[in-house]
Amino acid sequence: MSKIDNETIKKEHKKRQEDFEEEDVHNVLEDEEDIKSKFENKGKLQRYVDDAQLLFNLLRDYANGNYREVPFNVVAAIGGALLYVLSPLDLIPDFIPIVGYLDDAAVIAFCLNLIEKDLISYKVWKRNTA
Repeated sequence: MSKIDNETIKKEHKKRQEDFEEEDVHNVLEDEEDIKSKFENKGKLQRYVDDAQLLFNLLRDYANGNYREVPFNVVAAIGGALLYVLSPLDLIPDFIPIVGYLDDAAVIAFCLNLIEKDLISYKVWKRNTA
């Protein structure tokens, strides 16, 4: 098993973010239930269930044209991270007991940290439009 550290997580997320394109937003939303199911009862990933819902809400509002006050690189960061969770081809395969979801949780945590200011702005917008 390869060593997983912050730099490895950063590189993996950056690669997924750079490969993410506008049409991939709809692909992520189509896979929402499968991705969210990975967060439920999966150890370290379970703590990010609410965050995952917030990320999906932002992507949905972006895709529907309701919220465009976010740069596409933030959308790509979110989409890349969520698709990473779904992917069987990641740093630590999910079938490995106990540690299989550690890399997924690390990628989500990295993404949340990276886009923190944009998420705060989105929450304010969402609260004001409710």
